[in-house]
Amino acid sequence: MVKSEMASATVPVGDLLREWRQRRRLSQLDLACEADISTRHLSFVETGRSQPSREMVLHLAERLDVPLRERNALLLAAGYAPAFSERPLNDPALDQAREAIELVLKAHEPYPALAIDRYWTMLAANGALAGMLEGVDPTLLKPPVNVLRLSLHPNGVSPKILNLGEWRAHLLARLRRQIEIAPDAKLTALLEDLRSYPVRGEDHVSVDGSAVVVPLRFAIGGGVVLNLFSTTMVFGSPVDVTLSELAIESLFPADAATAKFLKNQ
Repeated sequence: MVKSEMASATVPVGDLLREWRQRRRLSQLDLACEADISTRHLSFVETGRSQPSREMVLHLAERLDVPLRERNALLLAAGYAPAFSERPLNDPALDQAREAIELVLKAHEPYPALAIDRYWTMLAANGALAGMLEGVDPTLLKPPVNVLRLSLHPNGVSPKILNLGEWRAHLLARLRRQIEIAPDAKLTALLEDLRSYPVRGEDHVSVDGSAVVVPLRFAIGGGVVLNLFSTTMVFGSPVDVTLSELAIESLFPADAATAKFLKNQ
C-alpha cells in the first residue's frame, strides 16, 4: 500500500517505484521500454544502487500513471521537494477552475450533477439534486457529505433505488477499482463500511443484457420512476493535487419519460 507523504519520506524511492510498477503489472523490461531507459538502470534505481534525479522520478511516475499526490510522495522519498501544489478549492488561485465547475453544474440542470473529491465527499451540487434527497436522514446530509454513504445507507436514498443490488455493485466496483489504482487506507475503510450496510432481501444483481450502461432506477413518489445513467468528468491536464482528484458526476435521463418529467420540474 502506498504510504502517506510523511511515511514515504522514510521509505526508499526505489521500493515505492517497484510497488507502483508491480501494481501496474509491468515487468522491469516493460517499464524500461516505456521510459526509454535501460533495464539495468531501472534495476539499480529500484534496488537503491542508483539515486534517480528529480526528472527521472517524475518521468517514471508519468509512465506508471501515478496520481499527483503520490508523485509528490515519490519526490519526497527521493529527497526532493514536491512538484505539485495542493490548494483548497476556495483558494483564489483556483477561482477559474471553481467557476468552471459551477458553470458545468448549473448548465446540467434540470438534470442532477455534483462535484466530489477523491473520498467521494460532495463539494458542490446543482439545484436538481435536492429533489432526490427528500426524506434522507439529516445526519447523512451534515457536511462533509459522503456521496457513497448517502447513496447506500439504509437511511439515505437507497430505499428509493429500485435496482439497489445492481447499483450498489456498480458503486462498490468503482470504489474497488479506485483503490487498486491508488491504494488508500481511508478509501479501504470506506469500502468496508459500505459493505457492512444491509441489503434488502429482494435485491439481487441482474444485469440487463440489452442495456449499454448501468442504470439508476429511482422512485421519487407518486408512482414516478426516473431512469438515469451517470457520467464522470475530470480535469484534463491538472497540475494541482486538488483538481487532479476532483470529479463531476452527472446524471442523464435514460428515457424520454424521465427527460420530460425532469424538464417540467
